[in-house]
Amino acid sequence: MTEAAVMEYKQLYIGGELTDPAGGEVIEVISPHTEEAVGRVPAACPADVDRAVAAAREAFDHGPWPRTPIGERIAVVTRIKDALAARHEEVARLISTENGSPYGWGVFAQALGAVLVWDAALTVARDFVAEEPRAGVLGPLLVRREPVGVVAAVVPWNVPQFVAAAKLAPALLAGCPVILKPSPETPLDAYLLAGIAAEAGLPPGVLSVLPAGRETSEYLVGHPGVDKVSFTGSVATGKRVMEVAARNLTRVTLELGGKSAAIVLPDADLDAAVAGIVPNAWMNNGQACVAQTRILAPRRHYAEIADRLTAAARALVVGDPLDPATQVGPLVARRQQRRSLDYVELGRREGATVLTGGGRPAGLPKGWYVEPTLFGDVANTMRVAREEIFGPVVCLVPYEDEEEAVRIADDSDYGLSGSVWTADVERGVEIARRIRTGTYSVNTFSLDMLGPFGGFKNSGLGREFGPEGFAEYLEHKMIHLPAGEGAA
Repeated sequence: MTEAAVMEYKQLYIGGELTDPAGGEVIEVISPHTEEAVGRVPAACPADVDRAVAAAREAFDHGPWPRTPIGERIAVVTRIKDALAARHEEVARLISTENGSPYGWGVFAQALGAVLVWDAALTVARDFVAEEPRAGVLGPLLVRREPVGVVAAVVPWNVPQFVAAAKLAPALLAGCPVILKPSPETPLDAYLLAGIAAEAGLPPGVLSVLPAGRETSEYLVGHPGVDKVSFTGSVATGKRVMEVAARNLTRVTLELGGKSAAIVLPDADLDAAVAGIVPNAWMNNGQACVAQTRILAPRRHYAEIADRLTAAARALVVGDPLDPATQVGPLVARRQQRRSLDYVELGRREGATVLTGGGRPAGLPKGWYVEPTLFGDVANTMRVAREEIFGPVVCLVPYEDEEEAVRIADDSDYGLSGSVWTADVERGVEIARRIRTGTYSVNTFSLDMLGPFGGFKNSGLGREFGPEGFAEYLEHKMIHLPAGEGAA
């Protein structure tokens, strides 16, 4: 498959308009498959952040968007959603070119998944009530929900449109201007989104897009004109975001890493369990925070499960991310390839057994590829079982009984996702209730956009999706009324 010609943007999208950057640095977007440039965009500098924040503050403090009736905001956001849906193949292809995500998976998860996030936020917004009367202890009250203010939305490179939708959709519907900070690896799809938003009729100042590196990103997060930061990324960076934002008491939502466990109970249908776990263990080339990267197998069925998983991993098609047949593509950058291979060596030193994979795939001398890798004989104390690798490296951990399985699954610094596979759904639900993780699935893997998504422990703070995610972009105000008076 051939990749598109180099896409080049010379201006930044600030406050709804393309404008010359204040600095001269350029971000070069490199194909993980060819290792050649596929795009160039300006790198925002602190002066560009100042301009974007000033435009957003003007839009929030004096502009129409926060004061626009919710129905009119819904109409604009619906146009954004519909345009993304109409161009979903283009979106998926562009993201695959940027980050190596398999196109076939990307159509569903990168593009249409983002559309579903926009659509779910619209569903929540249609039930939004800005004011409601309440009977207080000392008299009648009026409780208001108002937009939180200027939002800095910092999104990662692995699922850029999906995460952008998780932040932009509720923020815009709540009435908040947004400064979107895409990753340097994936800025091109953010420009596509900016163009769609402009055509949809967002007022001036409501959306800016600032591709930038670490220094400028930190300047944005710490800007006193920002009221809310929503960040998705690593735990280490999330802690830094929280530290910087705390200087201004800026509100934060953090969606961070995961090391999720899929528990296979002894009574599970192994064919169904393996078929359900494999695509969600190696999803997006292993670059997914919710990936089921620890598979817990009962010791008496361990050998059979190991054989089935090994065969399934070996059958995964590795190659050009733009080929619809590809199931595992290259990692986003050379550093990520090196990281995964380093963890493979670490796992070997720790005593784990490489059941399949462990190196570069044959026949792909170019590109940042790593074979789908399965470790067997993994103890939960090993670093490969405890640290987020963010590559196609999965651990198979044996357990003796159900109590030990629950203990192992919960023995993690993370708490983002997980699953259990069993013939008894009620038993699975009971296990789900016991494990401290924000999302859990029984005999499936799912991420529903109308429910709250987020993590326990080091997996983050706050929630995205559903009414809970919408509430992250609102402030609550209490208005006291004279005794005997009702709210108008």
